[in-house]
Amino acid sequence: MFNGTNGTHGTNGTNGANNGIPHVNGDGPLVHRMKADRKHSSPMAPAFMVSAPGKVIVFGEHSVVHGKAAVAAAISLRSYLHVTTLSKSKRTVTLRFPDVDFVHTWNIDDLPWDVFQQPSKKKNYYSLVTELDPDLLATLEPHIEAASQDGPEDIRNIHRNSARAFLYLFLSLGSPSFPGCLYTLRSTIPISAGLGSSASIAVCVSAALLIQLRTVSGPHPDQPPEEARLQIERINRWAFVYEMCIHGNPSGVDNTVATQGKAVIFQRTDYSKPPSVAPLWDFPELPLLLVDTKQAKSTLHEVAKVGKLKSAHPKLVGSILDAMDKVAGSAADLIADDDFDEEEEESLRKLGELMTINHGLLVSLGVSHPRLERIRELVDHEGIGWTKLTGAGGGGCSITLLRPNVDREKLAKLEERLETENYSKYETTLGGDGVGVLWPAVLKNGTEEDDEGGMEIDLEMLLNAEGTEGVEKLVGVHGDGGEREGWKFWRVESR
Repeated sequence: MFNGTNGTHGTNGTNGANNGIPHVNGDGPLVHRMKADRKHSSPMAPAFMVSAPGKVIVFGEHSVVHGKAAVAAAISLRSYLHVTTLSKSKRTVTLRFPDVDFVHTWNIDDLPWDVFQQPSKKKNYYSLVTELDPDLLATLEPHIEAASQDGPEDIRNIHRNSARAFLYLFLSLGSPSFPGCLYTLRSTIPISAGLGSSASIAVCVSAALLIQLRTVSGPHPDQPPEEARLQIERINRWAFVYEMCIHGNPSGVDNTVATQGKAVIFQRTDYSKPPSVAPLWDFPELPLLLVDTKQAKSTLHEVAKVGKLKSAHPKLVGSILDAMDKVAGSAADLIADDDFDEEEEESLRKLGELMTINHGLLVSLGVSHPRLERIRELVDHEGIGWTKLTGAGGGGCSITLLRPNVDREKLAKLEERLETENYSKYETTLGGDGVGVLWPAVLKNGTEEDDEGGMEIDLEMLLNAEGTEGVEKLVGVHGDGGEREGWKFWRVESR
């Protein structure tokens, strides 16, 4: 069990108040080199890390906007949040997102605790928050504006959104006695590519704060499934609040996948009511090639385009959307079948064919792009898997389910061609773990330090890790030999 900070927390109630909590319904940037602050005295708690995955829509993009089911799954590209608790004399909280060149420090005693601590405003860690409080948002604005005063407006918007979401959670969950901390985030998930990067960060921040407040414990090997589900639901609830601060009215699917991992079936038939999010706990880990077209796209534009097409041809487009719904359902049934074997080509072929069908239906709606079709052409030429676009289309990313025992020479040839044509590729897996914790921030890395108990991950190491590969090599949850010792996950088996 984790030991939290020594700071008090005014919302710790009895566990009995939390029984039966339902699932939340709703859902290459420049790396700025910075040196870690010097420690002036002993910290109150050991440094630790939290990690959460990105996501892809595997089946049902666009049809999900029109009330049909979609399947979304976690990918092994992840965000990593390093948390350092400062000494009692330090009364500051610092947020560092070097991948977007953001760093800002607030004085804890200057934050608007008086507003957030009002009885009518204060939330418990187990609260279900489905909308943001405008009074709380308003009182944050001066502290947000101070966080990013220079640079282009689009970059400032990213910085301000990050500050707003972080402060909303920090002040909602914490108290004026919260200790000084450094929160440093690195991510291997491409930003604005439809891969759930903000939700991954949201889950990391939510989990870190709840761990510090000792309102979640574990994960540990003998943790009962009911307890694990309760704890990941607490994390998910506050990650959804973070997402509301970023996106206004998020679906909730991204943060749900980033929290629990594996996959979910997501459906929203009535926008006046919360959507249905059903976990697929037995979703297998599958080999995936993720390719970024580097083609700018607009989700709003692509969604509007399909809506206009549906208005012009309601029966025809309606039948296409119905077909996509059936594809998503067929995929979920296939994976749930006892005969499905992720290491057997016949099972993967059936799943891959459903991906091909789904892509064809999306093409018929006009949301593909020549650079997406070029990826399919290259993959089909090498015969190494099944490819479809993921997300809104019009650019963005594609996913390829790789055949088992794929010919590495063919894969290398494909990757060389993709690089030549200015694509970015990521070999990842589909359906992996959700939120994980490294407590304390010490890893077994197959180095000489292992003989002395492992290598401690300090801030300077994390900040200076070079790009995606550097971050993965330093703190990634998976190494060459499989899962790295130290990382632990809330894993919930189906019952």
